[in-house]
Amino acid sequence: MKKTLLLSVFMSIILSACFSGQVKDQKWTSLIYPDKENEKRSKKYGVFNSLEQCREESKKELIRLNLSERGTYQCGLNCKFHEGMKLDICEKLSK
Repeated sequence: MKKTLLLSVFMSIILSACFSGQVKDQKWTSLIYPDKENEKRSKKYGVFNSLEQCREESKKELIRLNLSERGTYQCGLNCKFHEGMKLDICEKLSK
C-alpha cells in the first residue's frame, strides 16, 4: 500500500514537471491598415513579445506615416503565413 502511494505521488510530480514547462511563446504581429474603412489592405509592421508593446509601436507607426486619423491597426497573436490563402492567419486579433 505504501509503495503504491509513494509511486503515485512520484509519478504525479514527474508528470506535473513535464507539462508545466510547456507554455507557448506569445508573439504579437502588428498589422497596419492605411485606410480603416478598407481592412483588406494591410502592412505587416513588426513582431513583438507582448500585446502592450505591439499596441504602442503600432500607434507610433501610424503617427510616423501620418495615418493616425484615417488608418488603424490590429495586433495578431502567433500569426503564421498560410501559403494556400496567401495571408497571415492569427490565433487571435486584438486592438
